Amino acid sequence: MKITAIETYIAGNPWKNWVFAKVLTDEGVYGIGEGTVNYFARTVETAIHELKHLILGLDPFQIEILSQKLIRDVYTDGGQVHMCAVSAIEIACWDILGKVTGQPVYNLLGGRCHQKLRAYANGWYRGPRTPESFHEKARDVVRRGYTALKFDPFGDNWRTLPRYEFDLSLDIVRAVRDAVGNPVDILIEGHCRFNPSTAIEFACAMADTRPMWFEEPVPHTNIGAMVEVARRSPVPIATGESLFNKQQFADLLKHDSVHILQPEPLNLGGLWATRKIADMVDAHFGMIAPHSAQGPVCSAACAHLNASLPNFLIHEIFDEFNEPWEKEIVTHAVEVIDGYIEVPERPGLGIDLNIEEILKHPYQQENAIPLFRKGWEKRQYK
Repeated sequence: MKITAIETYIAGNPWKNWVFAKVLTDEGVYGIGEGTVNYFARTVETAIHELKHLILGLDPFQIEILSQKLIRDVYTDGGQVHMCAVSAIEIACWDILGKVTGQPVYNLLGGRCHQKLRAYANGWYRGPRTPESFHEKARDVVRRGYTALKFDPFGDNWRTLPRYEFDLSLDIVRAVRDAVGNPVDILIEGHCRFNPSTAIEFACAMADTRPMWFEEPVPHTNIGAMVEVARRSPVPIATGESLFNKQQFADLLKHDSVHILQPEPLNLGGLWATRKIADMVDAHFGMIAPHSAQGPVCSAACAHLNASLPNFLIHEIFDEFNEPWEKEIVTHAVEVIDGYIEVPERPGLGIDLNIEEILKHPYQQENAIPLFRKGWEKRQYK
């Protein structure tokens, strides 16, 4: 079997343009992948086509060789953009492998460790940045059956929190805890906003609400700062979504201070690289909660990855809180029932692209997450 062509498609979701790839073979079997990254959809799509000549004619079963040709042999550090382009191709190859062997992808990654996957809701708090709004929407999330939910209460703040903003953010966290009760986990998203002293101060202030984690409170680019916060915070720190190679994870793990890691398969070159990193994390007694706030193909890929991980913690779900047409652009979209994802048994990723529906939602340049623009939580950018 040989790879003969790669097609790309972009679906213009207002929250983020989704980049999809379709890898074709000479035996008529094809696979689908995703390479979404914030702001750079067209750039990733171009990178896919710039890279594809390196693997045309190769066997899609040779995942390691394909990855080396697409990453090592390019001899350029293209960061997340480069790795997302590779991921779109690599994930599609896993889909092909599963279809050819008649196996779901998780069986090719070591087998299924979990019958179902606990999920947490994200993207549910669209609306005003007030304790009342967050309280009301959090109650709705719990009524849907979720036992965990994540949110960013910090508005457009950066580096520091003025006293009013500090108190408002804390009031929002308390309002969500009050809304969901003690049995439900709350996860606080930091989006790399703060300096270490602000992050530590806020972690201490919200500790009595018992968050499951405080996610990326400081920039991921400064591992020393992340380690300092993790060692001084009474709330567990989670990070890893923005790292794009295993060496960065190794540098973080050697400090043994962060034990909830969130690798993003699209930023790492795909499922095989992420599976290796998950094993590195396991060696440090850490748990894996992959970042999965992209499109529906990424959600499916993460479900297969998570099913194969003994140190899987929880699965991120944005899909239910995106545009309603998201479920129409793929078949068999990942679905949460009573807070859990049933692990699919269909071959490959178990989903397919609906190209006709994707074409109804074209790329729009403004489709992105402006995290430092006032009112970004409302998702009203136009």
